Amino acid sequence: MKSPVSALLALCLVSGVNAEQATVAVAANFAGPMGDLKTLFEEYGIHELTVVHGSTGQLYAQIINGAPYDLFLAADAERPRQLAEKGLGDVPFTYALGRLALWTRHEEFSANLTVDALAGATFRRLAIANPQLAPYGVAARETLEAMGLWESMQPRVVLGENVGQAFAMVETRNAELGLIALSAALAYPSGAAYVTVPAQHHEPIRQDAMLLMRSRDNPAAQEFVGFLRSPEARRTIAAAGYELP
Repeated sequence: MKSPVSALLALCLVSGVNAEQATVAVAANFAGPMGDLKTLFEEYGIHELTVVHGSTGQLYAQIINGAPYDLFLAADAERPRQLAEKGLGDVPFTYALGRLALWTRHEEFSANLTVDALAGATFRRLAIANPQLAPYGVAARETLEAMGLWESMQPRVVLGENVGQAFAMVETRNAELGLIALSAALAYPSGAAYVTVPAQHHEPIRQDAMLLMRSRDNPAAQEFVGFLRSPEARRTIAAAGYELP
């Protein structure tokens, strides 16, 4: 029996669909898994994808202003919902549920790392994504609020435009600690430590995707939407540290 992924090529050949290209706007936290999904999709099909990364807020603003994207994989459910209400996209669906992690590359924090390290006074900087732009930043703020630390932490909080920039601040040791996407912490090869933030510390990070209205007749975009729901894609997403809807 053919898998849903390998069936893509057969479907295209039978239906006479020509190879097409689609541009996917992807939230920064999902950059790694999207690379794996792109490889799978192109390996077993005839279409090609171009991937653009950024914060969900930035990508949303670009779509509103006419950016030529075919698909939007956000880090929240709110922006896709707003685009659908404006008539700019099809009905959104949830492709992943994100998790937040506390991450460090500093040895003094690596041993026995817990979320309670955030209440300590021995670090100078905590990197998070900007809550005005990025859903993982909202989750980081909610976590600090739940711990009663948001106000007192302000002098030490440094903001990245997206969760990828927050990750980079810790990777380059410009911040000792970071509240980042669990998927990024899992993918880091060595020389770092992380702990998953308890889910009750923040609202669920529901990540929704949608086909944008300008691309309803684009076979590449349509087939990627179907692929994103396939067992192969779901296994890839789960292996990257996301929960499945």
